[in-house]
Parts: sequence; C-alpha cells; structure tokens
Amino acid sequence: MPPLRTALLQSSGRPGDVAHNLRLLEEAAGRAAASGARLLLTSELFLTGYAVGGRLPALAEPADGPSAGRVARIAAEHRLAIGLGYPERDGDALYNSVRLTGPDGTPLAGYRKTHLYGEFETAQFTPGGEPVVQAELDGTRLGLLICYDVEFPEAVRAHALAGTELLLVPTALMRPYEVVARTLVPARAWESQLHIAYVNRCGSEGEFDFTGLSCLAAPDGTVPVRAGTAEDLLIADVDRDLLDRARAATPYLRDRRPELYGPLTAG
Repeated sequence: MPPLRTALLQSSGRPGDVAHNLRLLEEAAGRAAASGARLLLTSELFLTGYAVGGRLPALAEPADGPSAGRVARIAAEHRLAIGLGYPERDGDALYNSVRLTGPDGTPLAGYRKTHLYGEFETAQFTPGGEPVVQAELDGTRLGLLICYDVEFPEAVRAHALAGTELLLVPTALMRPYEVVARTLVPARAWESQLHIAYVNRCGSEGEFDFTGLSCLAAPDGTVPVRAGTAEDLLIADVDRDLLDRARAATPYLRDRRPELYGPLTAG
C-alpha cells in the first residue's frame, strides 16, 4: 500500500484573529497539496489561538460553524483532508476540539480533548467523554487525540487496540516540557505500535512559551521528520508497510495479558 503523505503545520498563527489563521491554513494547504500530501494537521486551538483568555467564548464556534464551512472549501479545493484544532461551542459548554474534514470537504470526525491540562484549560473547557474517535483516509485508519491526552499511555494503547494506524495529535506543548516531544511521543509510537503525528505551537503567547519540536514518530522507534522551534511545514510519508513490519518484530499488542491489568483501573 502506498504511503500516506502527511503535512504538519507548526504554527501559532495570530492569536485572536480567526480570519488571519484561516488564510494561513489555506496557504499551507496549497503548499501541502503541491507536495502530494493528502492530509494536513494543525496545532491545538490553531483557529483562535491558545492564550486568548476571556475572548475564548466569543471566538468559539459550533462544529458546523462558519469556519468549518471555510475549511471544507479549502480541503475540497486542494483535495486533502484537514485536521483543525479549535474551541468548540455546544450549547453552554466549550470543548477543546479537533475536527477532521475529508478531501472532498465532508466532515470525517470530531474529537473533544478528554484530559484537560492545568488551571487554564479546566477553567475554560468541559472535558470530552469519548476516548477513541477514528476515521478512514485512503485506506489508513486515523485516530484523534489532543496534546495532554497523548501523555497517558492508556489513551494511546486504546487507539492501538481499536486499530488506529496514524494517531493525529494537535498540541500546545510549553517549556520546560520538551521531554514530551523528544522522548515521550516516540516512546508512545514504539510501545503502542502506531504512527503519531504530533503538531505543536511555537513562539511566545501570553504567559506561555511553546516548544515547537513537532514530529512524525514511527512504530519502529524512529522519528522521520522533526521541526525546530520556528514556524514550519513538515512533509512526511506514513509508511503502512513499516507498521506491519514493526508489529511483527515487536509484538507488544499480541503479548499483552489483559486479565492481569484490572487493578490498574480499579478505584
């Protein structure tokens, strides 16, 4: 099966300026499509910015809001799927979400962050309640998590057991936690035997200093592409044949003994 060429947009955009960030997304989609990419993933809350404080409720949109329509047109024009991080409004609740739009402009999946990080997020957002959200693209099963979620091995293993092959993780990783991008994410890909596209924000934003270091981590423990600390558009091929070889060589999923693991979730 041919690789799934994937584009990772490491950018914080312009916090609070949705129109500007959509223009950045459209420009990146054109560059990604020109490279042959079939999928473009942004950072966490790319649509609005992360540190927008009290403006967040006004900037949030429903899953089918006006920005979703614009993203659908961008995806269809460039014939590639787009995973967009954004604040989702559903009634009175706000969620830290990612929406996956297909290359024909139709919605494929939406995921709400289940593990909220720190006082900033817990004060703003309601945690999602669906741990495994998936979609299919060109024969590859995609899964969705957001930032802090990937730091919980249970969340990633649940995706592996559900058949996820490429896990999409928009993120907003801050200093001094570079170890997450450099060490933990490749370890998650290795131990759960899947590809992880980890796409971070970069630069300073309010009180936060984002690390960059976006990457594609592979199930054989390698990192085919890695960004630095500045804005970047990474292009990487997700090798489905490598996934099969890695799972055959490192049989963690096959050698599990789930009958022993009950105490891990008790209480």
